Parts: sequence; C-alpha cells; structure tokens
Amino acid sequence: MTGPAPRRVDPDVDLRVPADRAELGAHPAAVLGAIAAGGVLGALARAGVQAALPHAPTGFPWATFGINVTGCLLLGTLMATIARRPAGPLVRPFLGVGVLGGFTTFSAYVVDVRLAVAAGAAGTALAYLAATLVVGLAAVAVGDAVAGRLLGRAGGGR
Repeated sequence: MTGPAPRRVDPDVDLRVPADRAELGAHPAAVLGAIAAGGVLGALARAGVQAALPHAPTGFPWATFGINVTGCLLLGTLMATIARRPAGPLVRPFLGVGVLGGFTTFSAYVVDVRLAVAAGAAGTALAYLAATLVVGLAAVAVGDAVAGRLLGRAGGGR
C-alpha cells in the first residue's frame, strides 16, 4: 500500500529532480541579481516605514512589528500562490528572498528588544518578543490559508 506522494518543501526547486538541480547551476547570476534587486526594494520600503513611525526605546516598536507581521502574511501568501500556480524561476528569489527578506527585519526586532530591556521596559520587551513570534506565525498560516482558498475557488477547486 502506498501513501500519498510526499509534499515538496519548496515548490520552485526540488533537488531530487535533475532538471531543478540543473536550474540552480545554470543561472546563479540571474538568481543572485533577482535577490539583490528585490532586497533593495524591500529594504527601502522597510526604512521608509521605520522613518515614518519612530518609537521611543521604552515604547512598543509598532513599525517593526507591523513590518514583520505584514512580511509573514505576504510570505505565506506567496508560497501558497507559487505552490498552486507555478511561476518563473526568479519569482520566489525576487519576491520571497529579496523583497520580503529585505522588508522584514528580525535583526531590528532583536535590537528593539535589547534596547527596551536596557531602557528599563522589560515588560514591553517581553510582550513585543512574544507577540512578534505568535502573530508572525499566525500571519504565515493566514496568508497560506486565504491564498489557498482564493486560488482553489478561482481555479475551479483544483
């Protein structure tokens, strides 16, 4: 008795498939270029949001929180979309790794926590630390579920 086919972890690249392995070696400059271009766009968007919404060291860093949660939601949406509607080989590197990788900022998240603790706002730091993890993971799940339902409905339930 055979079980269901194993679900591919990455819908773009399956290293068990020879054609996918060859794609990685065939276009490394294009992939790196797509990631770099997307990263610039994502980082500029993040910097703009953070400049527009500054916070005190003891305040809740709403800009960084919103950026990371939004990035998680969009990443869940992107991966659900690519899984159901295969895209070109540079879509995931450009949007997922580049734009969303440059937009989200878990390094700033950790710095914000450290600064809040150093400023005597341990409660704010702890709330921010936990909320970002919980809400970020929930956002990925919501993005995946909503995109999956919408694409399933649009595709006639495929």
